[in-house]
Amino acid sequence: MPLDFYLDYAEWFQRRKSIQPTRDLVTRLDGTADHGFLATLASGDTIAARRIVLALGFGAFQHIPTELAAILPDGRYGHTCDEVALDRFAGKRVLIIGGRQSAYEWAALLREADVATVHISHRHSRPAFAVADWSWVGPLVGGMTTNPGWYRRLPAEAQTAICQRLNGEGRLKLEPWLEPRVERDGIHVWPKTTLASCTTTSSGDLSATFDNGQSVTVDHLILATGYKVQIDRLPLLRDGNILPKLATQDGFPVLDDRFQTSVPGFHITSMPATRDFGPFFAFTIAARASAQVIGAHLATA
Repeated sequence: MPLDFYLDYAEWFQRRKSIQPTRDLVTRLDGTADHGFLATLASGDTIAARRIVLALGFGAFQHIPTELAAILPDGRYGHTCDEVALDRFAGKRVLIIGGRQSAYEWAALLREADVATVHISHRHSRPAFAVADWSWVGPLVGGMTTNPGWYRRLPAEAQTAICQRLNGEGRLKLEPWLEPRVERDGIHVWPKTTLASCTTTSSGDLSATFDNGQSVTVDHLILATGYKVQIDRLPLLRDGNILPKLATQDGFPVLDDRFQTSVPGFHITSMPATRDFGPFFAFTIAARASAQVIGAHLATA
């Protein structure tokens, strides 16, 4: 879906529903003595609220494996979440670590931004360019509106099977439209490799050596290493007084069937909800279900 089309839809929806968003950043969120909340904004203003819903993106949860960060020179690498101004790499050589959709998309975009050479290194075999089957996801997510707790009540093996099936469609396949954009000169794929070392040469280049002994010379690395939820990494929570009261498990907030945390009136959806509501909540397809479930609860609370 073209970005302009998506943004036009968002603006149309705002007009239809008379939504006037406050274009500001919440820098801190605190609980108050009367069991409400106080949001501090970057502008210095504050907003008092009885209830809060966090429906945030992935940004705070970017994952850079510790063993990888330990061997990378400071200032010579970045995560795909941050590396979005690709024109600055024109004429340079870039190594991408990772082998799923975002890694191959960044490779295509880099070459289209006149990057001289792009290398892609990943531990697994090269994914196939194939159409993903998402037809089974909609009914499952739609079922959340009337039975929001169905996923959490599944046996562990059934939850695992759903995650594996979603992984097979979303991670083990690459979108077919991407194939002609990466099957071109200047893009080199190194399947079944991991980065063993990365050193700065006397000329200022980076010499990246894989575990198979082969090396490439590049100017910069981009890490397409995904995201991992650690709710305490959210700046607006880390600097406030809510975290000590927030029940968590494996870095995720513990949520009830209405997406409410252990702090009454405080709801969280999107990626942090995947532990309790399933892997679908890392995708926009779950936005409607979470809006309906949370909205219905707030309307009667």
